[in-house]
Amino acid sequence: MPAARRTYAELARQLSAIGTVKRGLDRALPAECPGGAAAVLTLLGRHGEMRMSRLAELLAVDMSVTSRQVAHVAERGWIERMPDPADRRSRILRITPAGQELLDELARRITEVFAYALDSWTDDEVGQLNTMLDRLRGAFTDCRDRRHEDPRTGPYTGTSTPRTPTPHKT
Repeated sequence: MPAARRTYAELARQLSAIGTVKRGLDRALPAECPGGAAAVLTLLGRHGEMRMSRLAELLAVDMSVTSRQVAHVAERGWIERMPDPADRRSRILRITPAGQELLDELARRITEVFAYALDSWTDDEVGQLNTMLDRLRGAFTDCRDRRHEDPRTGPYTGTSTPRTPTPHKT
């Protein structure tokens, strides 16, 4: 049985407040590596080399935003942009050894922030949070990937225009 609507409303309130956590994590980043640059490095470190279009898709941002972030990290020597052998108009992005070194430092810093902020949490509690956040992310990924159709609201289209759900019968 699905959760009650008031539970979803509380979840929305909690997630909107997650900005506090994000700002705390951003403060741990070096000044020369803002959040967008860290996200580029993280994705290239996790997924390996890729085209800029794929990076934009993973970042879920516009190509112009991705282009600025890529330029920032490339200017610092953290990534390299190489011609795509399959399509010379495209570029393949790859993390450099300097970028990997920075990525390792970022991971260490972020881990320290969480260790400090969650020092009263047990390993089990942190594990439960990880599991539930992964499940939440997966629910949205599945919804986007399958263009999930909810009988109350129609297909999820990924647009920013919210749909007004049909009243739920109880």
